[in-house]
Amino acid sequence: MNSIQRFSLTRRLSSVESYLRHLCGGAFRVGVKDEGDWFYSQEWWDPHERGHTVSQSSSSRGNGVVSVVAHPSSLPSRESWAETEGWLDNRYMEIMGRDGAKNEKFKILGYQWRSLRFNDDTRQSTVKVMAAFRALQPSSIFYMQHPHCLAVPYLKSMVSVGLTSLAASKYDLTSAAIGKKQMRILCVGHGGGSLPLFLANHILGALVDIVEIDPVVISESVRAMGFPAFSVMTATGKRALPTPDIIDQVMWRGIHERLFLYESEAKEFILNNQNNSYDIIFMDAYDGADIFPHSLWDSNSLFMKALSERLHHEHGTLVVNLHSDADISDLDRSIEGVTTGKYVRKVGKAYKKGLMENERNGLVFSCEVPWLCNVSLVVSRGMSSDGRHRDQIKTSLMKTSLEVDKILRLPFSFLDYLKTGLAII
Repeated sequence: MNSIQRFSLTRRLSSVESYLRHLCGGAFRVGVKDEGDWFYSQEWWDPHERGHTVSQSSSSRGNGVVSVVAHPSSLPSRESWAETEGWLDNRYMEIMGRDGAKNEKFKILGYQWRSLRFNDDTRQSTVKVMAAFRALQPSSIFYMQHPHCLAVPYLKSMVSVGLTSLAASKYDLTSAAIGKKQMRILCVGHGGGSLPLFLANHILGALVDIVEIDPVVISESVRAMGFPAFSVMTATGKRALPTPDIIDQVMWRGIHERLFLYESEAKEFILNNQNNSYDIIFMDAYDGADIFPHSLWDSNSLFMKALSERLHHEHGTLVVNLHSDADISDLDRSIEGVTTGKYVRKVGKAYKKGLMENERNGLVFSCEVPWLCNVSLVVSRGMSSDGRHRDQIKTSLMKTSLEVDKILRLPFSFLDYLKTGLAII
């Protein structure tokens, strides 16, 4: 018997969705525009349109040539710019006071997609960036990354399956979302920073540690991709910038204080931060050859042992972005959308052994990412099969995802990233 049970949520989906939507009071939002919808990927993922390189540096950490490439963005529309300019004006006045902000106005120049690439080939991250300036200082152009936009589907998948699993583990997500309790988050791998920024923006109690091995990636994310500069930490654990400048406060006050971006190897960071316990860990770490290092999933390593100690023992959740390796000949053609191959199973079993061996509860599952050949692997210490059938686990996750939709009110539904290609490992 296979050690992995595969099932798809596409069958009878309409009746299940209808039932769950009724239970959750209509959590689905009609007409809310998601600027990170995959529909807009044609603006930045056109193989015939190389874009405009705005920055380029050489990495000393195996990532080759690191470049940031820009493409025009159709949204937000020009008609909406005045509202954002007004928001910037008001934020500036809150910080400087009415007298200090006298006659100061902000103007938007436009919006771009900006993609981080390794060796002019591998797309590591794509973000949406706003360019603006102060009217009294036209040369004072600054860039702000949109904190509500996840452009690549695998990031939405990681957020959806991760937070749904955490909520299903009886974690009080509502209190964390409104800032009444802290949620400790670790992101291994930074890219352009859209994932940690999104989490800090939408979960007011989130304290997000970010670990990135390559200083060039950190520099480019801040300089060319509009990630908050105040988030950067030193090797001694202090802020690289003792105080944020005025523009950073205008853009990021209330958010950048809860972001902590470290230049470090994941193993070194985990081993040296023994006092931290994380509610959820997101792992999206690939090198210049687009390979997920074995050192991050070796079940017998010191890193895995330390990771096990850092992950909360009651509800701790780990989410890993993996490339799908499913061979179509291995799949049951009667089951739609399952893309779990031998490699994904092997990685899942390694984390199961390393993180679940001494735990009473636990559930490991994977979920395919729409539109891409990626899989989100979830290791949940708070969930358990409890002898339930697969359909019962499926329905429970779907119901919980809609409850989380109601709490966070995002422009996309978590259900869309849970309803196909689930596999229990």
